[in-house]
This record gives sequence, C-alpha cells and structure tokens, in this order.
Amino acid sequence: MSRWGSHKAKRVLAALLRIGWRIKRTSGSHHTLTREGWPDYVWAFHDGVEIGPRMLARIARKSGLRTEDL
Repeated sequence: MSRWGSHKAKRVLAALLRIGWRIKRTSGSHHTLTREGWPDYVWAFHDGVEIGPRMLARIARKSGLRTEDL
C-alpha cells in the first residue's frame, strides 16, 4: 500500500506552490515550475484530474513534495 493515496491535481499544484515552486511559464495546459536549487518541472495536469499514488511518488522524487505538504 502506498503512503500517497490519490489527490486532485489542483490540490497537488497548490501544495507545490506552498513549498516554494512558482510558475515560470505556461504553454497551453503545460506549466513549467521553477524552484531555487531544483531543475525545472513541467506540470501537465488539468485541475480536476485525479493523480494516483504512483504518479504522486514520481512527482515527489522530482519536486521534494512530502505527504504532509498535501
């Protein structure tokens, strides 16, 4: 069982913005997020999409997101 669960993309993006990520640019539905000390991260989810545990774990590895941030 994963410790991540499922969350709406809107909630995950809000958590990323709270931990220091900011939107660098937007192209269509793709947002490029940037944070000091991290490589840029491309966010390609629509607000209402449910993100599952496996994808959340991948996002966490690349962004520093933690379960308590959600």
